[in-house]
Amino acid sequence: MTNAQFPEKMETLVPVTQLYISIDAANKDSLQAVDRPLFKDFWERFLECIDVLKSKGQRTVFRMTLVKQLNMDEVLEYVTLVKRGTPDFIEIKGVTFCGGSRSELSMSNVPWHEEVLSFGKQMLEHLDNYELASEHAHSCCILLANKKFKIEGRWHTHIDFDKFLVLAKAGHAFSSLDYLAPTPDWAVYGQGIPGDGGFDPNEVHYRRGAVAKARGGGC
Repeated sequence: MTNAQFPEKMETLVPVTQLYISIDAANKDSLQAVDRPLFKDFWERFLECIDVLKSKGQRTVFRMTLVKQLNMDEVLEYVTLVKRGTPDFIEIKGVTFCGGSRSELSMSNVPWHEEVLSFGKQMLEHLDNYELASEHAHSCCILLANKKFKIEGRWHTHIDFDKFLVLAKAGHAFSSLDYLAPTPDWAVYGQGIPGDGGFDPNEVHYRRGAVAKARGGGC
């Protein structure tokens, strides 16, 4: 994971299972407001990191954090960045409010899962090579994936870590398609238990002090 401010470090990075860059805003003004970057040339660094990401052969991800009233009106600008970097995956999540002592944000800046889902669907209207692959409503998060990971009608968004280690040690060039693994049915958008929003049925869901299995769901 990188905050997209150190392109020179990304260029020299050895193969990793999945390289994330934080795409916290889609234009210079919003990025300055959301991230409060340290470098004067933060926008140029940001764009260069996106260009470097495109050159990597392993799994790449745009990690987008949505903040109401700050960066949720920039759908088309985000689309432009996606087309520039062509990441394998686009992870879109709502910002997490951690209290007001060190932040100007409040709970009013936290989007509902339905708003995150709507934002992703708006992006897909302008992205031919991506589809909505997964959601995790309990984390207020969705995943858009390049269609190349949908093989014979089944999503393969998970990682075969053992295969990756073999490939990395071999020293030969390889791609994200060489160490993929099938997505569990419960994690595929629209295929899990109705109303569970991608909750793993093998786990226990704690809500407001009560214990509920996945079927009792809700955020």
